Amino acid sequence: MAFLEVCGYRKKFGENEVLKGISFSLEKGEVLAIIGSSGGGKTTLLRCLNFLEIPDEGELRLGGETLFDAAEKLRLSDTRIREKRLHFGLVFQQFNLFPQYTVFRNITLAQTLLAKQELARKKREFAAARKGAPKERRKELKAEQKKILAEIRDTQKERIAQKTDELLARVGLSEKRNAYPYELSGGQQQRVAIARALALSPDILCFDEPTSALDPELTGEVLKVIKGLKSSDSTMIVVTHEMEFAKNVADHVIFIADGRIEEEGTPEEVFGNPKSEKTQAFLRKSLEEPF
Repeated sequence: MAFLEVCGYRKKFGENEVLKGISFSLEKGEVLAIIGSSGGGKTTLLRCLNFLEIPDEGELRLGGETLFDAAEKLRLSDTRIREKRLHFGLVFQQFNLFPQYTVFRNITLAQTLLAKQELARKKREFAAARKGAPKERRKELKAEQKKILAEIRDTQKERIAQKTDELLARVGLSEKRNAYPYELSGGQQQRVAIARALALSPDILCFDEPTSALDPELTGEVLKVIKGLKSSDSTMIVVTHEMEFAKNVADHVIFIADGRIEEEGTPEEVFGNPKSEKTQAFLRKSLEEPF
């Protein structure tokens, strides 16, 4: 059984059908590169995987668990969508950092919000326990619980800070911990965005044209970081126009055209011996190599 299974994804915006039955699978630890011309549906597919858009048809399974099935016809609540979204991390084209926050704060923000939710759940559990306790015991119990909650809060804060510093080191930006986005180059901002996406330990890390907003001289540093993330524990989907990167880093390549998977296979198969005329035309234009 594949780690990720996408079955028959379709998505319309008005009368425009952007995704026309997309199906693929991905093993844990693999890197999938998605290539294709602009407007083919690549970004919409990533947004559907991350529950930023909801497919009209299709099914999504992760680790054998069905995360989404359009056939159920159930409207997902905002809470359920947020829960499902935690399985995926998305690095956008335009960084999307908060300009008023430091690098450290940008990376810790989502972690802190989740920690607060966890603490709030613990508070509710404690309150319920007090209600069930004898009246004379409740005041003493509340004091004990207050101490436990303070310890949990301190542990959370320490854990988040440690993880964030580890991620900054991983993307080569330890010295920029207290800098603001305007003080960083585009490549550095994108590396912060990658660290932020990694902070919640997603099952699948997605990149939407991660170098498209960068000057050519900054592209290499971001691609180097992404390449360094490849491991048995990191499963990635990369929408990219960097063909050499797709050839050298990806385990599997999908070429999407007009909302459909036109061709898929290993980098050697797709780049070395493309079967589809559309794939050949796209690669000829992208690589300027005859087929």
